[in-house]
Amino acid sequence: MDYEHLTLGREEPLTDRHRQQDKRPRFKPADPRAHGAALAGRLGQARQRATEEDIGGFDDRKLLKIRLRAGDKSVPPFDAIPGVEIVSQEDESIVLAFATDEGLGEFESRLATLARDGVVTRKELFYVIEDFDHWTPQDRTGAALREQGFPATQTFMLDVELWPQERQDKRQEMVRAFLDWLHAQGIERLDDIQQPSLVMVRVRCNRAQAEQILHHRDVRTGDLPPRLGVAIQLLHTDINQFPQIDPPSDDAPAIAVLDSGLTRGHSLLGAAVGDAQGYLAPHRSSDDTAPHWHGTFVGGLALYGNVHSGIQQGQFVPQLRLFSGKVFEDDGQDQTEFVEKAVEEAVRDLHAQYGCRVFNLSYGDLNKVYDGRHVRGLAYTLDWLTRELGVLFVVPAGNLLSSQLPADTRASYPDYLFEGHARLLDPATSLNALTVGGLSLNEATRNAQRHPNTIEDHVLARAEQPFPLTRSGPSASGAIKPDVVAHAGNIALRRTGGGTDHAGLGVVSLNGGFALGPAFKEDIGTSYAAPQVAHQAARLLAEVPNASPSLLRALIGAHARWPQACEALLNPGNNAEGRDKLLRLVGYGRVDDAALFRSLDHTVTLLAEERVGNDQHHFFELPLPESFWDGGRRTREVTVALAYSPAVRTTRLDYRRTKLWFHLVTAGSLDEVTQAYRRNREEGMGERANGRWLPNDTRKNGTLQVSRWRFKQALANGHKVFVVVTRQDSPWSDGRDGDEPYAVAVVLADREQANAQLYAQVRAALQARAQARARARIGGRG
Repeated sequence: MDYEHLTLGREEPLTDRHRQQDKRPRFKPADPRAHGAALAGRLGQARQRATEEDIGGFDDRKLLKIRLRAGDKSVPPFDAIPGVEIVSQEDESIVLAFATDEGLGEFESRLATLARDGVVTRKELFYVIEDFDHWTPQDRTGAALREQGFPATQTFMLDVELWPQERQDKRQEMVRAFLDWLHAQGIERLDDIQQPSLVMVRVRCNRAQAEQILHHRDVRTGDLPPRLGVAIQLLHTDINQFPQIDPPSDDAPAIAVLDSGLTRGHSLLGAAVGDAQGYLAPHRSSDDTAPHWHGTFVGGLALYGNVHSGIQQGQFVPQLRLFSGKVFEDDGQDQTEFVEKAVEEAVRDLHAQYGCRVFNLSYGDLNKVYDGRHVRGLAYTLDWLTRELGVLFVVPAGNLLSSQLPADTRASYPDYLFEGHARLLDPATSLNALTVGGLSLNEATRNAQRHPNTIEDHVLARAEQPFPLTRSGPSASGAIKPDVVAHAGNIALRRTGGGTDHAGLGVVSLNGGFALGPAFKEDIGTSYAAPQVAHQAARLLAEVPNASPSLLRALIGAHARWPQACEALLNPGNNAEGRDKLLRLVGYGRVDDAALFRSLDHTVTLLAEERVGNDQHHFFELPLPESFWDGGRRTREVTVALAYSPAVRTTRLDYRRTKLWFHLVTAGSLDEVTQAYRRNREEGMGERANGRWLPNDTRKNGTLQVSRWRFKQALANGHKVFVVVTRQDSPWSDGRDGDEPYAVAVVLADREQANAQLYAQVRAALQARAQARARARIGGRG
C-alpha cells in the first residue's frame, strides 16, 4: 500500500539564538608607526597607477584594491570613511573600493597620523590592511580568456562584466557611460543585461580594443562567451510498435524545458506539449521545422523520465504537461544574446502564462569553469529568479570534453575528476537550483555487444559509478554540489585506433531529427541526467500540489542515497577523504523514488514548511511510535533534509544573505531542548553523532542540507528525537527580508521489521498530538 505524505507540525516554543561574540584576537602590528608609513607609501603608489593605467569610468573615483591581512575574511567597514564605497570582496583577502579624492585624502591623512603617532581613529581598519593596489588587466582577465588567449580571428566576441551597483540609478548611469565609451572606441555592442548584482555587456571587438576594455575602471572581468558542445549517436528503434499516446490531463503538473527548442511533431511528444516558444532575438519563435536535437532529447527525458524503460514496456504514458522555451542554439555558432536574458524572459513568460514551476536547463558554459570564488553569471540569475518567482531550476554539473582526459585515463579514473579543470560549469554552482551530476549506466559498447567472446573496448566506469566526464564540486563556501546524480552514460577507450567511444553506453531519448532518421537517439552527458531529476520533481507536484521549490528540493534530497558502487570506489575504509570525494562527485546520491511520491507502510515522509526570524530557533518533535523502538536490534533510519532559497549577492564571498541549518538532538522532553537553546546558551545541545551520516559542518554551507541517522536499538531513558532549525543572517544583511521561508522533509524508515505498520502508527501519533494541541488552545481561552 502507498499513502500521501504526512504534515509535521512545529512545536510552539520559539527561542532566540544567542549572538556569539567575536572572540578573535584583535591584530596589532608590532610597530604601528612603521605599518602606517608603509601603507601610506603603498596607497600613494596604487593611486598613481590607477590614475595612469585605468581608463573610463562613469565618475571620477579611483578603484582601489585593498589586500587584507591573512585570516581576516569579513569586510571591514571601510565605507565608514567619507568618500569610500565598498564595491566587492573578490576573495578572502581582497576588497575593492571606489574612493573619491576626499576619501583618498582621508585615508592618507589617517595613515600619516598613524605613522607619526602610532595611534589613529578607527585604528582597527588600518591594522587589518596589508597592502594597497589597483585592479589590473590581469585581474580583469576571465578564466577562459586566460587559458585560451585571444581568438586568432580579426574580430571576436567578448563578455564584459561591470562592477555591480545596488542602486538602479547608478547602475543605469554606469551602463550608459560604458556604452557611450564603446561607441567612441568603435566597439560593437551586441547585448547587455542589468541586474542588481550582475551587469554584463557582450561586445564584438578586435585584439587592441579588447586590451582597452581590460583597462577600463568599471570592468570587473572580460571573458570569452559560452561554448557548447553536443554529440549524438543514432539508436535505431521502430516507433511504429508503440500505441498513440493520450494527452495528459488538464491538471497534470507542468514541466518546462529551457533548451534549443523542441520538435513537437514527434509522435511521442505532440500530445503532451502545451506550448513551445522561442526567446532568442531576432526570431521569437521555436522554429518548429528545425531538428532540435538537444532540446527534443532533453524534452523526452523531462516528460517520461526513463525513455529506455518506455521502449522496453512498449508504451509511453505522459503524466506531465511539457512546455518548451528556446534560449540557446545547438548549432555551435556564436550567439549574440545573453542566455541569462533569454532564460529570464522565458521563465517569466512560461510561469505567468501556464503556471510552470519546474524548469530544466541542460546548459553548461565550458568557458566558465568555477574558480572557487564568486557565484555569478547564469547561476546568480537562477538563484534570484528562484526566490522571486518561487520556481525550481534543475541544471547539470557539466561535462569534461573527451580531449581533456589525461593520457593515462584508465589508470587515472576517477582521480582526474577532482582536478581544477574538472570543476563545475556555470550555472551548476547555483545554490538555489538542483544541480545533477552523472552516473554511469551501461558497460558494453556496440563493439562488445557484437563480439561478446572477445576483449573489445575498455569501459572507464562500472555501472552506478561516476560518469567519466562528470564534473565535481563544491560550490561557493564549500556548499555540496552536485546535489544529486542520475544516469548520464559511460565512455570506453577504444582497443584499436585510440580515442573514446560511447556507442551503446549512452542514455536513450527522442530524436529531434526523426523525419530523416529513427525516432530515438542515444547520447551521453550530465545534460541528460538533469531532466530525469526534473521529471521526478515535477511529478511530486501531483502528490504535493502546493509544494514550494524548497520543499521539492528537500524531498529529492531526503530520498537520495549514495550508490554502493560509488561508495566502494571512493570511500574505502569509510574515511573523511573518501566522504569528501563522494560529496564532490555525487552529492547526496541517486534519488530512490520507491517512496518519493507516496509513503509506504515501512517508510514514512513528513513535510513541513515554515518561516523563521533572524537569530531564532524552531523545534520539531518527531512522532516516533513505540513500535519503532520495539523488537531489539535492527536498523531504523531517520533522514532529515532542510532547504531554503536565500537572497544572494555576487560581491560578497558570503554569497547568502541568510543562513539556516538544523540539528537532530535527543532529549527527555521538549522543555529540555528549548532550555538548552535559550538566549545566552551558545552551545545549544550537541547534535547526535552516533549513527550519523553527515555532520552539520559538512552540510550547512549549502541551501539543501541532508543527513541520515541509523539507530540499532531504542534510545536510553525513553528519550525522544527532535529537529532544531536555526537562522543566522550574514553580516551584510540589512534585515529587510523578514521571516525566511524554509522546508523540512523527514523520512522515517523501519524496513527490517516484518509487517511494519509504521505509517498508520505515525499518522495516529500526529492526530493525537493535534487533538492535544486543540484542547490546550481551548483550555487557554477558557
